[in-house]
Amino acid sequence: MEKSEIIKKVNAVLAEEFEVEESIITPEANIKKTLQLDSLSLVDMVVLIESEFGVKIQPAELVKVQTFEALYDYLAEKL
Repeated sequence: MEKSEIIKKVNAVLAEEFEVEESIITPEANIKKTLQLDSLSLVDMVVLIESEFGVKIQPAELVKVQTFEALYDYLAEKL
């Protein structure tokens, strides 16, 4: 899957799930702040990404994924 496809899919899925405008999801934006995630919502996001992309995100790796760009890169690496 191309990185551009990953970006489109991630943005669409997260915007819909967390009821935010896609326009506020920018590569350098902090995921937790942008989506207003608490620890429970963060788990929901991980489960959603795992099911949409068929990947398993390890908790130790998740700590490194703070921005949307890091998430896109992480998924590009895993797919």
